[in-house]
Amino acid sequence: MNEHLESSIFGDHDEHVDAPVPSDDPDSGRASAPLTRRELREAEQRSRRVPGRRSHKPPAWRRFAVILLALVVVGGGVAVAYTYLRPVVSGFLESNDYPGPGSGQVEVKVEQGDTGAAIAKTLVEADVVKSSKAYIEAAKANPKSAAIQPGAYRLKKQMSAAEAVAILVDPKNRITSSVTIREGLWAKEIYAELSKQTGTPVAEYTAAAKDGAALGLPAAAKGNVEGYLFPASYSFDPGTSAKDQLAQLVGQSVKRLNALGVPEDKMEHVVTVASLVEAEARHPEDRPKVARVIENRLAKNMPLQFDSTVNYAVGKHGITTTDADRQSKNPYNTYGHPGLPPGPIGNPGESAIKAAAEPAQGPWLFFVTVNPETGETKFAATYAEHQKYVAQFQGWCQAHKGTC
Repeated sequence: MNEHLESSIFGDHDEHVDAPVPSDDPDSGRASAPLTRRELREAEQRSRRVPGRRSHKPPAWRRFAVILLALVVVGGGVAVAYTYLRPVVSGFLESNDYPGPGSGQVEVKVEQGDTGAAIAKTLVEADVVKSSKAYIEAAKANPKSAAIQPGAYRLKKQMSAAEAVAILVDPKNRITSSVTIREGLWAKEIYAELSKQTGTPVAEYTAAAKDGAALGLPAAAKGNVEGYLFPASYSFDPGTSAKDQLAQLVGQSVKRLNALGVPEDKMEHVVTVASLVEAEARHPEDRPKVARVIENRLAKNMPLQFDSTVNYAVGKHGITTTDADRQSKNPYNTYGHPGLPPGPIGNPGESAIKAAAEPAQGPWLFFVTVNPETGETKFAATYAEHQKYVAQFQGWCQAHKGTC
């Protein structure tokens, strides 16, 4: 038994043993040579072998079963490892960014004061970028990302983060409604223009205009928005309410008045004069003179007799009026009512507001545009001189029948 164990541990080898083994030839007359351990074991096995007895070697099916069991155990371990380790390994190997360029369209909005993390969250929720980390890394790599403007942007789904940042940093990519308001329009005409460009119903502007305080109108305006809708170019984000749009226009007018040092209790006077100047004078150099004519006539308690105020009252644009128009009892009829009209007759631009706030110095009491085509205007301090200029205007009208 010990020999079998030793053989299993150390393997077969030819170490000699000291015990002599009798020679197969009893008549040799000499001592037998010592046997090796292997020889001794083989001899012992031969002596024990019984004819017909089966070997103790395990059958093949048992060996196969052992091997199969081993494979099942090893395979099961591999399957468990794959199941639980695959997400971890994938997390290390999978990119946190889309390759781009993306597809479809999605509109996202960057709010005022949004941080990079807030913008990243918005983009991830809209499936524009794959992860916040990818966006933040791309934003750090683009120096312009610190100046991303609030507003709405149109992007694609599953873009690369770098491509998304490139769109956001360009202000030209903001989705806006651009509206240009020209000088001298009436409030209702401005509502129509805003509605045309933004899609907001006119009725919403009309309703919003009734709350002057919400629009930022000065108290002197007495809730009347006419005259305070500053003519300029504006860009509105999608969904900007009628109230917020009008508030921007009012804010620009108040800003100009404040810059000129006009006190709030004088704003209504200045804006009303400015609206008359805008309606009557085409050239910037004439506007301070028209403002002076207005102030001089008011000082002398002379009626202004401006066709522009009569036309506002009857709701039409033109360079002249009819006898019937001039005989109307409307308070805006400055032929029949002394002093300024009850309020502005349009929305003046910056040069008209400046002219009203700072009229030119001079004795003029009259002016007439002798050539409506070029806008040439002449000023007079006396009625006789003024009549000469009126004759020039009438001559132009006769030469251009149907225009006056």
